[in-house]
Amino acid sequence: MRQSLLSRILQLIGGLFLFSLGSVLTINAHLGYAPWDVFHVGLAKTVGISIGNASIIVGIAIVILSILLGEKFGLGTILNMVLIGIFLDIILSLSVISRANDVVVGISMLVIGLFFMALGTCFYLKSAIGAGPRDSLMVALKRKTGLPIGMCRGIVEILAVIIGWRLGGMVGIGTVISAFTIGFWIQVAFKLFKFDAVEVKHETIDYTCKMIFRKINEKRVAKAATKNVQ
Repeated sequence: MRQSLLSRILQLIGGLFLFSLGSVLTINAHLGYAPWDVFHVGLAKTVGISIGNASIIVGIAIVILSILLGEKFGLGTILNMVLIGIFLDIILSLSVISRANDVVVGISMLVIGLFFMALGTCFYLKSAIGAGPRDSLMVALKRKTGLPIGMCRGIVEILAVIIGWRLGGMVGIGTVISAFTIGFWIQVAFKLFKFDAVEVKHETIDYTCKMIFRKINEKRVAKAATKNVQ
């Protein structure tokens, strides 16, 4: 039985928070930013905005590219674009995660962060109300090329590193580890929850809106019928 829309939205938000938390862990590991964060920080420095706002801008651009590659977007795509950026800025501003002061702690934070990011990806994709911008691109590449999902993610991450580095984002050993292992951690998380991203049929935003309005109308009709009986 499929979960209700509300429970799926809550699952998606939880996944986005986990992803953001993982991202902050990789940043504060201080070994070099994760691929997309290299891009986000590079863009933030270049334009003069927060990392969260840079994430939102990049998300919008990727959604447009994914649509051109044949992917559709949903409510989850929009929430992904906005909430990850907001969560990033909030967690960073609260300073609840300290910066690593040695390599061992840094590597531990990096690995945990990457796993949280992979776990978050699994949760918000399972909600099936629209893949995130970066994941839409990952899935679009898999559909077009037939390559393993982890390899597609790895290709996208490496491209993000190159562009972000050119914009001034911090690149280090942590970046290399992230770029070449994020695909592995995603495959681990997907296998752990027996989840296949390609098989998921994400709801488009117009379909989700129709379902919401239908539910509202059904409750209105039911309420009116109850009043008539009384």
